[in-house]
Amino acid sequence: MASEMEPEVQAIDRSLLECSAEEIAGKWLQATDLTREVYQHLAHCVPKIYCQGPNPFPQKEDTLAQHILLGPMEWYMCGEDPALGFPKLEQANKPSHLCGRVFKVGEPTYSCRDCAVDPTCVLCMECFLGSIHRDHRYRMTTSGGGGFCDCGDTEAWKEGPYCQKHELSSSEVVGEEDPLVHLSEDVIARTYNIFAIMFRYAVDILTWEKESELPDDLEVAEKSDTYYCMLFNDEVHTYEQVIYTLQKAVNCTQKEAIGFATTVDRDGRRSVRYGDFQYCDQAKTVIVRNTSRQTKPLKVQVMHSSVAAHQNFGLKALSWLGSIIGYSDGLRRILCQVGLQEGPDGENSSLVDRLMLNDSKLWKGARSVYHQLFMSSLLMDLKYKKLFAVRFAKNYERLQRDYVTDDHDREFSVADLSVQIFTVPSLARMLITEENLMTVIIKAFMDHLKHRDAQGRFQFERYTALQAFKFRRVQSLILDLKYVLISKPTEWSDELRQKFLQGFDAFLELLKCMQGMDPITRQVGQHIEMEPEWEAAFTLQMKLTHVISMVQDWCALDEKVLIEAYKKCLAVLMQCHGGFTDGEQPITLSICGHSVETIRYCVSQEKVSIHLPISRLLAGLHVLLSKSEVAYRFPELLPLSELSPPMLIEHPLRCLVLCAQVHAGMWRRNGFSLVNQIYYYHNVKCRREMFDKDIVMLQTGVSMMDPNHFLMIVLSRFELYQIFSTPDYGKRFSSEVTHKDVVQQNNTLIEEMLYLIIMLVGERFSPGVGQVGATDEIKREIIHQLSIKPMAHSELVKSLPEDENKETGMESVIETVAHFKKPGLTGRGMYELKQECAKDFNLYFYHFSRAEQSKAEEAQRKLKRENKEDTALPPPALPPFCPLFASLVNILQCDVMLCIMGTILQWAVEHHGSAWSESMLQRVLHLIGMALREEKHHLENASEGHVQTFTFTQKISKPGDAPHNSPSILAMLETLQNAPSLEVHKDMIRWLLKMFNTIKKIRESSSTSPVAEAEGTIMEESSRDKDKAERKRKAEIARLRREKIMAQMSEMQRHFIDENKELFQQTLELDASASAALDSSPPVSDAALTALGPTQTQVPEPRQFVTCILCQEEQEVTVESRAMVLAAFVQRSTVLSKDRTKIIEDPEKYDPLFMHPDLSCGTHTGSCGHVMHAHCWQRYFDSVQAKEQRRQQRLRLHTSYDVENGEFLCPLCECLSNTVIPLLLPPRGILRRRLNFSDQPDLTQWAKTVNQQIKVTQMLRKEDSVADAPSSEDTEAMNIIPIPEGFRPDFYPRNPYSDSIKEMLATFGTAAYKVGLKVHPNEGDPRVPIMCWGTCAYTIQSIERILSDEEKPVFGPLPCRLDDCLRSLTRFAAAHWTVASLPVVQGHFCKLFASLVPSDNYEDLPCILDIDMFHLLVGLVLAFPALQCQDFSGSSLATGDLHIFHLVTMAHIVQILLTSCTEENGMDQENPTGEEELAILSLHKTLHQYTGSALEEAPSGWHLWKSVRAGITPFLKCSALFFHYLNGVPAPPDLQVSGTSHFEHLCNYLSLPTNLSRLFQENNDIMNSLIESWCQNSEVKRYLNGERGAISYPRGANKLIDLPEDYSSLINQASNFSCPKSGGDKSRAPTLCLVCGSLLCSQSYCCQAELEGEDVGACTAHTYSCGSGAGIFLRVRECQVLFLAGKTKGCFYSPPYLDDYGETDQGLRRGNPLHLCQERFRKIQKLWQQHSITEEIGHAQEANQTLVGIDWQHL
Repeated sequence: MASEMEPEVQAIDRSLLECSAEEIAGKWLQATDLTREVYQHLAHCVPKIYCQGPNPFPQKEDTLAQHILLGPMEWYMCGEDPALGFPKLEQANKPSHLCGRVFKVGEPTYSCRDCAVDPTCVLCMECFLGSIHRDHRYRMTTSGGGGFCDCGDTEAWKEGPYCQKHELSSSEVVGEEDPLVHLSEDVIARTYNIFAIMFRYAVDILTWEKESELPDDLEVAEKSDTYYCMLFNDEVHTYEQVIYTLQKAVNCTQKEAIGFATTVDRDGRRSVRYGDFQYCDQAKTVIVRNTSRQTKPLKVQVMHSSVAAHQNFGLKALSWLGSIIGYSDGLRRILCQVGLQEGPDGENSSLVDRLMLNDSKLWKGARSVYHQLFMSSLLMDLKYKKLFAVRFAKNYERLQRDYVTDDHDREFSVADLSVQIFTVPSLARMLITEENLMTVIIKAFMDHLKHRDAQGRFQFERYTALQAFKFRRVQSLILDLKYVLISKPTEWSDELRQKFLQGFDAFLELLKCMQGMDPITRQVGQHIEMEPEWEAAFTLQMKLTHVISMVQDWCALDEKVLIEAYKKCLAVLMQCHGGFTDGEQPITLSICGHSVETIRYCVSQEKVSIHLPISRLLAGLHVLLSKSEVAYRFPELLPLSELSPPMLIEHPLRCLVLCAQVHAGMWRRNGFSLVNQIYYYHNVKCRREMFDKDIVMLQTGVSMMDPNHFLMIVLSRFELYQIFSTPDYGKRFSSEVTHKDVVQQNNTLIEEMLYLIIMLVGERFSPGVGQVGATDEIKREIIHQLSIKPMAHSELVKSLPEDENKETGMESVIETVAHFKKPGLTGRGMYELKQECAKDFNLYFYHFSRAEQSKAEEAQRKLKRENKEDTALPPPALPPFCPLFASLVNILQCDVMLCIMGTILQWAVEHHGSAWSESMLQRVLHLIGMALREEKHHLENASEGHVQTFTFTQKISKPGDAPHNSPSILAMLETLQNAPSLEVHKDMIRWLLKMFNTIKKIRESSSTSPVAEAEGTIMEESSRDKDKAERKRKAEIARLRREKIMAQMSEMQRHFIDENKELFQQTLELDASASAALDSSPPVSDAALTALGPTQTQVPEPRQFVTCILCQEEQEVTVESRAMVLAAFVQRSTVLSKDRTKIIEDPEKYDPLFMHPDLSCGTHTGSCGHVMHAHCWQRYFDSVQAKEQRRQQRLRLHTSYDVENGEFLCPLCECLSNTVIPLLLPPRGILRRRLNFSDQPDLTQWAKTVNQQIKVTQMLRKEDSVADAPSSEDTEAMNIIPIPEGFRPDFYPRNPYSDSIKEMLATFGTAAYKVGLKVHPNEGDPRVPIMCWGTCAYTIQSIERILSDEEKPVFGPLPCRLDDCLRSLTRFAAAHWTVASLPVVQGHFCKLFASLVPSDNYEDLPCILDIDMFHLLVGLVLAFPALQCQDFSGSSLATGDLHIFHLVTMAHIVQILLTSCTEENGMDQENPTGEEELAILSLHKTLHQYTGSALEEAPSGWHLWKSVRAGITPFLKCSALFFHYLNGVPAPPDLQVSGTSHFEHLCNYLSLPTNLSRLFQENNDIMNSLIESWCQNSEVKRYLNGERGAISYPRGANKLIDLPEDYSSLINQASNFSCPKSGGDKSRAPTLCLVCGSLLCSQSYCCQAELEGEDVGACTAHTYSCGSGAGIFLRVRECQVLFLAGKTKGCFYSPPYLDDYGETDQGLRRGNPLHLCQERFRKIQKLWQQHSITEEIGHAQEANQTLVGIDWQHL
């Protein structure tokens, strides 16, 4: 169908292209009815430009639209060519001081915690960097999109509102100058016309409801029958459902369906089918049918193509308007006028209103376009911002209703603009006074929560998903209320007062519906069946917490408002509990001669509720009365006399009793919902307006009533009245054998009640209750949090309450109470409490949870013991109460309190078994301490002649009344001091007695006659001395006992060692690793340590005993024994790669014989160093496999290892492994035939012999292959080549190894081959030996690289797992040829040898520049025995090694000289004519000559020699390691220490001359011809002519990319990164590869790639191209490091970015500025260089099972 339409489309284009914008504009200027003209033009052209076919061409459509539709309008507006007109307007315009940049998704935004008026005030990165705030405490977040930069808005910032770019110049005053003065009259008129027409057109067409016809003035005569099936976005259906449905409905491929779904999600709608009406309608039916099963179906419309075309152009027109008004403020003003002008239909008919009210009917794309327009026009123009705010507030209820029923997220709703309007203080105040906004919002909120119970309280049904969804939407109204209240007024007008109090009334109505909601009754008998709904109520409470606090802050600012609010709140509370006594009969309580009337009420039997917001609000206001001193200045205005304290305290007291009973286990049958409610009631998020205010309310009550009455009511509510009112109750209690649970419950309740009294008296740190400053409260919170344990900054912030600005106020005081300790490589920075703050510690601090309290007590006692103090934790000194609460302290000395204390002490003295507890006593002692402190304070601050009312000391000295004659409290304390069972409390009792005496002294000194020292002190002193002596004696005895035991133990140890001497000898031998092995070997003189060649130092191999970790059996490693193996992990690696782009096209055909010097992909082997028997391992692996098969049938989760790929975990350390390496003795020792001929051939001779041997073997191979058809010439040819003397090509050596070792050799070889080439295992493949040599070479190279980077010596102390791995790997590689086919290995040797010593048989060998010499060396040395074993002429293997090594070294030197860069080094050294320099210069000349002068002239010899030395050192180090492990020659001590240059020592160890050029001189005859053949290679010539590159030496170290110091620059970089596949769309999860620096679009459908037949995410796909399967990424939005390996393995790792408090911020939740921590980044880099990424993932997945379930391949 498309092909037929193509030519037609072209034709239409031509007719359109002929009209010019200028002509049309001219026609319009003459027109009488401009609207009709423009509309006709649009009606004719729009359908021809837009929507021409199934797939949109946005670029083409836009250019046509610009040319044909928008061009004329621009001409018309300017009256000239817009290319000239607009710049003129721009010049006349004064630049705006507002930035107004609209944020993209994921862009970094900055808010200043010091200067922002509220947290919604943000800057874009550019403004932030140019502002003063970058040096303040700022907070960084990533934007969710929408919202704009507040730079230049003076109402948003307390200081520094402008950045450098938007600053006012000195002459300017921010004045209301009319922006239209810069425009000429006719421009204004013409602009007005065009704007009015276009804005109206856009609004009409976007809000148009009919699908198949257009408005009359846009209809055209001839209409085609082309329709679209338009699919709309909703937030109910998932991506998967949409993709599946589309594949069925419009039978497209999955790729196309994903494309459709992505566009629908991004733009809100997409046409999925194009054709005639019926064709589209059929698709619609299928989609609706398929998606209506679970929820409402997807929204689909069949829409005429012309309607779609006009709607597309409508959007284009809106964004065009947005861009045009950018040229001038005047144009912006005109657009605002047009938009807010009343339409013909009166109320709500302006264009802006029509758009807002239709918001929920529009699709996502249209919404965001017009929101952007509003932001850039209405919100940037200060005059119209006010008018728009009024319209917004008037329509507020409707907009919110639309939003709640709509299903799009908040950011796509126009209601989201409230944050832009309500947070502007002047607008918010204006809307409160003029539009009564506060009441409007609260009323709108109440309308949504319709369900009430009989008493009119909120009632939430079961919290279903839909319910929660609705409720979440409703909560946004609370957020708006918060915005309105967030900035507090400084001056109050009468209207503001009146409207605020109206709003306060509405707020009280709201709280009244919450007072007493969700009431609960205790379950008795059986457990509750349905957990009642509690979350909704608490969610509501949490959301309102800040609003309640802010309402109180507003009240505090104006005395009249405060008094009115207090009265109103009290009145509402009276209404709620007006019928205070109904149905509950009154009773009278009496103790100690006091009696009080109250009601009978049992928390454990009646209904009780945790929600009491009105009581709590009143408590808050009452404290404000005290704080602002209104209570003392205008008592006549306040209804304080009407207050009935018992009524005030009743409900908060019930709530606290409920908590106590839950703690005592009386409500267990009520299930978890209650436990959770109690938890939140105390939780830091809610306690400010819940628990804390209940305490204040009780404090208010006590300060207004007789404390005896108060205590009796408390006893009655705690259901303890019986116990304390009947004397001897305790005795009776323990004599009757009561139910143990009841006793336990009562004990807990008594403890809780005492705790409550401690809190009422001790918690006076809120300003208004006690005489304290604003920071004292937060200081005290911090002290108590840190007295539990040192804490990190984030933990501390979490445990402190936040205000509405998300601030805790901690930073201002933390320095005074704590020290900061910086973090190490892991962990985080910690705050530790300063010592001098310990005195402020209160054990009964009211925000401690039970667990925290015991931890804190433990920690503080421990501290005191360490400081050699006594361990008492006495109550701290407290600030005085404010006058309104001053009478509260009398509770400590009232009769009922003394009675309670006396009773409990009595129980303690008489020691009633279970009817009494130690913590009860501890609390009583604490209360006595508080009373003594209080009295001391009163005495010290008493004025002359003032009667002392607080006489606690006298009261506790008096014994009880006549009938019982109970001893005085003081006497009981003295008795208890010596009670043996109370060791713990001794210090505390001693402190109390000391305090008592101090007070007595003060009283006596203030009274007239000085009395001699009180008895008590003397008695106490003597008892203390006795006590001390006793302690000392005990300590001494204990010390002696300890010493005796220690002596016995060491004696036994010695005895044991003597008996088992041999055992210990052996273990010592075993422990000795490489370095120790050389100590036990016979002494070797240092001078002569040589690793290879005929002069190789002979070291007898120490016997090696190892223990199998599976069967614990010990065995010696020999040639014939059963194989012992190390667990190993082989992986492909690109860590050393210099070219990551190389990809092996077809691994089945690839020949890995020669490694290119760019090391583009190597095979690395690592091991954890644990040894097993081969058969034990086999059994273990089989069981793992069997287990895996069983598991697959049970559950589908991945494990952390992939058994199908041969992976398993080391049975001991759970390290990921995928094969095993056999342990061997040095293989050369076994093969070396002891023929010692002194006359070994020199290099030239040796090379000739080898060449001949090679030729003979090749002839024989050929002969074998053509043996079937013998021909005479061949045999003749054979006769021509003489067989070298002593060479027996038919000899096949016997394999010395046992079968099990042979099997293991084959096993590891196959594994290296399979992993390294990514092919199926095949033992017989000729490439297996190559891969074994390759992994040996690569692993040694990577270890040498790490050692060099860390500047460690090459033979320094290696970790033993590395040491064991290298030794086993080298020996394995050297022995592997014994299980490979001899001809194959010989063939490899021939080819490798031919690359250095040319031969006629090989054509296509790589040139010398394209061979990695170390890989070549390893291959040659390890393949050589296969040829040498047939040579009986007496030339030894060692000679061969040496010659091969020399040959390769010379080739490497030539390689270095050819590629060394010859930049002239300015400072030439003094001695340019050393021997080395001259020699190297002559060599360079030779090369110069052989390359036909293509090689540049040499700089100084010194420079050349320096570059050769630097270039060859890594090769020498690798060779030293290789020969050390191969031949077992210990390393010379000089190479084991760092510091000096090791060059000479390396040369000696490797039997090289230190002047390397001597090699060339000694072997002159052969070398010249070889050098010539190397230089004649065509590739070398191409390189020297500059036609290709080559690797130069030394190769630079690979490092991870450099990360910026400041994290926000990364965020910025990522926010500019758009997804490469879905045209310009911002990526949701931009992820940075730390290896190569690419940014990827992770975790999304758009960038999935296909890899080995399955779809994987961008990161997984990238690991295969960049890291050959392993990758390290930084997820920029989450600030998380991601490790990936393969498709199923991954883990998150802590990022290298820390904030100033030494913590990482994964997920960027806290928003503190983050900076790069180099040490941590180096740690990640080290993991990468050591190839430990996969291992790290394995450990993480084993430790944390949730990681296994993640689909890593989709990232």
